[in-house]
Amino acid sequence: MSYVVAIDGPAAAGKGTVSKAVAEHFGFAHLDTGLLYRVVGRVALENVGPSLDEAEVISLLTKVTEADLKRDDLRTAAVAQAASKVAVIPEVRSALINFQRKFAVRAGGAVLDGRDIGTVICPDADVKLFVTAVAEVRAQRRYEELLGRGEKTSYETVLENVKARDARDSERAVAPLVAADDAITIDTSEMSIKTAISVAIAAINP
Repeated sequence: MSYVVAIDGPAAAGKGTVSKAVAEHFGFAHLDTGLLYRVVGRVALENVGPSLDEAEVISLLTKVTEADLKRDDLRTAAVAQAASKVAVIPEVRSALINFQRKFAVRAGGAVLDGRDIGTVICPDADVKLFVTAVAEVRAQRRYEELLGRGEKTSYETVLENVKARDARDSERAVAPLVAADDAITIDTSEMSIKTAISVAIAAINP
């Protein structure tokens, strides 16, 4: 029997950490769907270059494999921006939808986190959460994360990138980032991650 938890939200809101904790708590499988787009973004950067020509990106989809999800170079700022750009390409989204939906209905339960899980990928999910935070807080978190990885950047640059990505994700014509009508919103702007996890777990009753 399947049980689907859909967790959406913008970058650096904490949805990944919450999703992993929820999956571990209930013994569910977990899929960070953003990694799928990061994989496409990384492969595109390597083979197409920063121009990310749409036609060339689409032609590369057959080169992307599940093994790519284990790459250790998917969390850079450049890949994040590339992922956001390729995600607006309808053909890219279509190619990845089936993988996500098959993952969701596996026996034993599944947690999927992303930007359109509760609205497009799993509109009939048993529980839908929308994890968010104000842009300034998310930028500070991402800035500290990048510094911890040894990347050179500034808070101002990260904030600009966060806002640009928010705009692309929320304004795209296909599957825009938006909370599902029946989603429970968890605003982590002034909330500890421990509290956010507790709120999420309390909302789930498999």
